[in-house]
Amino acid sequence: MKTTHPHLPDLKKAEKWYLIDAEGKVLGRLAAEIAMLLRGKNKPIFHPSVICGDQIIVINAEKIAVTGKKETDKTYITFSGYPGGLKTTPLSAMRAKKPEKILELAVKGMIPRNRLRKMIMERLYVYSGSEHPHTQQNPQLLTFK
Repeated sequence: MKTTHPHLPDLKKAEKWYLIDAEGKVLGRLAAEIAMLLRGKNKPIFHPSVICGDQIIVINAEKIAVTGKKETDKTYITFSGYPGGLKTTPLSAMRAKKPEKILELAVKGMIPRNRLRKMIMERLYVYSGSEHPHTQQNPQLLTFK
C-alpha cells in the first residue's frame, strides 16, 4: 500500500468553518475536541506535517465550566526570565480580565510543540460574547455529547 501526501488544493476543498458554543461545556473536554479539529485528525487526509484542520469559532467563552476546585486553585504562570519576573494569575482573575485566554491556553497545550503550532492556533477564533464577525464564512454549528 502506498502512502499519499495531501496536496494544497485537496486541503482547501476539505476545509470547513465550525461554530462552537462554549456555554456550560467543561474546559478540558472542549479543548481536546477543538485541538483534534484544528489539527485535522478527524479527516482521512490527515498528515502530521501538514495543516489540514478546520477553522474554529468559539463563542461564550466567559461561560465555560471547570470541574472540582479549579475555579479557586488553578493558576496561570508567566515568567519574564528576569529575577522577580514570575507572575501568577488565578483562574477567577483570568476569567474576569481575559476569558478568551483561558480556552486559548488550554487548546495550545494540546497542540504539539513544533513549527506548525503557531499556524494551527491562528485558525482558532475565541470570543467572550455570543457575537462574532465571521458570518460571511457560514460556519456550521457543532455540538458535542
